Amino acid sequence: MMMNLPVDSTDTKPAVLFDLDGTLIDPAGGITQGIAYALRSMGLAVPEEAVLSNMVGPKLSESLLALPGFPPEQLAAVVAKYRGWYSERGIAMGKPYPGIPELLKKLQEQGFLIALATQKPLSLAHVLLQTHGLAHYFQTVSGAEENEALSDDDGMPPKQRIIALALAGLSQPQRAVMVGDRAHDVLGARANDLDCFGVSWGFSAAGELDTVGALRVVSSAEELATGLHEYFAAEVVHGAL
Repeated sequence: MMMNLPVDSTDTKPAVLFDLDGTLIDPAGGITQGIAYALRSMGLAVPEEAVLSNMVGPKLSESLLALPGFPPEQLAAVVAKYRGWYSERGIAMGKPYPGIPELLKKLQEQGFLIALATQKPLSLAHVLLQTHGLAHYFQTVSGAEENEALSDDDGMPPKQRIIALALAGLSQPQRAVMVGDRAHDVLGARANDLDCFGVSWGFSAAGELDTVGALRVVSSAEELATGLHEYFAAEVVHGAL
């Protein structure tokens, strides 16, 4: 059962920013199988499953370049192979994690602003939300460049930039929090002066979220709802923001 979440009556509504893969959507192998396919089709070594799973969430180009012996000159081709496979097969393999649609519905009913901040290319993020019936919950969607092989020229970590864009899309709410499953979600949130709830059902390694300073790590959508209720209620009482 979901808890009712407090929303003030002013124009300054609280906001919750969500990561996508590993937080809202279980890719169910759609990402790891796609990366393996792309590497194999280019005649490149495919790492073990644990390594592939660790590539879910961060920017794909950075994860590929971090593989031992990966040839940088083949980056664009591997990304293109992956993207084609994922569009044709991978998207349909995913599904929302248990309780996530109900949580988003409750947040919407309570007047929360809801944003997506994902390192998935923006167009695919929109398709994924539409495919799984979640798009109508979001006021704004922030994602990566369409060509994941492109490098960023401002030196800002990708997740930090994407969260900043999501906040801008919400007109810089005074009360906001991030929810994600990987270290870069927490670090990107902190760089934008946000706390971050970590979720244990995603792709983080043991202790990863605590190590980088997640406010709290939850193990279910119901526990996340309770945590958000407590977090924003405390801010209203103590005037934290």
